[in-house]
Amino acid sequence: MTHAPSTAPSIGRHTDVNLRGTARATGILIGFAADRAFADPARLHPVAGFGRAAAALERRSYRDGRVAGLAHTGLLVAAVTGGAVLAGRAAGRLGWVGESAVVAAATWTALGGTSLSRVGADMAGRLERDDLDGARSLVPSLCGRDPNSLDGTGIARATVESVAENTSDATVGPLWWAAVAGAPGVLGYRAINTLDAMIGYRSPRYLRFGWAAARIDDLVNLAPARATGLLAVAVAPVVGGSPRAALRAWRRDAAGHPSPNAGVAEASMAGALGVTLGGRTEYPHGVEERPSLGEGPAPAVADLRRVVRLSSAVQVGAALGSAALAVAVGELGFRRRQRRGLGR
Repeated sequence: MTHAPSTAPSIGRHTDVNLRGTARATGILIGFAADRAFADPARLHPVAGFGRAAAALERRSYRDGRVAGLAHTGLLVAAVTGGAVLAGRAAGRLGWVGESAVVAAATWTALGGTSLSRVGADMAGRLERDDLDGARSLVPSLCGRDPNSLDGTGIARATVESVAENTSDATVGPLWWAAVAGAPGVLGYRAINTLDAMIGYRSPRYLRFGWAAARIDDLVNLAPARATGLLAVAVAPVVGGSPRAALRAWRRDAAGHPSPNAGVAEASMAGALGVTLGGRTEYPHGVEERPSLGEGPAPAVADLRRVVRLSSAVQVGAALGSAALAVAVGELGFRRRQRRGLGR
């Protein structure tokens, strides 16, 4: 007895490879919509679970050296991306729907933009009520600075800087890598970014062990950070800012920041907001003197709600742009496969 061949579209087949781009684009938009609607899960968040696993491995793998840190980082990132590859292959058997679903789930898992906006708005409310103790208690949700060293002005500046940097790390980066490399790309990116946040410090313990995580994070964020800068320039009028001022601050000030990527996001948003960022920055491991970014007064409480609006506009632009990029990447792959087929 013979069976008719299946007519379900398979992402992996030569004739349907162009479906991968539209499947990724659909998954990106669904994942972004899920983040906007539900934010991060309060419990059992996969990224938090990864962090616990990484901490447990660190207790066994830690050595004060770059090779040990590279092995630690490589093992964890390989485990995450390998699992995503297997999940993607299994989902690919369901064709376009399966590919879209796995990208949507991975994108939602990796995104943190809505939670970032909510924390920024919460911080604004606490400072507006002069609840300095409450504001200090919220600082660790945004950055690794010593909250006890911050007054209201310092908290406002820390919030604006952290929202700017994390707009790139928590939204634009995941969306970019979802477009370029699907579920393995977005989950691998989130693993790298999480490890950088855990061990990528210039402290005595992590200066060498965290070197690989920090350098790899710099590499994978090169394109997303610059996409963030371009989007901040484009949407500056949303907060009454000037695209020209945002671009000027980026070009003039970003290179002075110790991070090749955070400087782009922070400088362009400082220019869009018309404020000056940078200055003395206290971390548990020591004090850094950051260069000035932008021009204007230091951020005030009112600027916190403005940076949240700016971040949200950048996030929407990144989602739409990444969906378009996914379609373009899929089309490029399709045409390459066609040329290979014709050349046989």
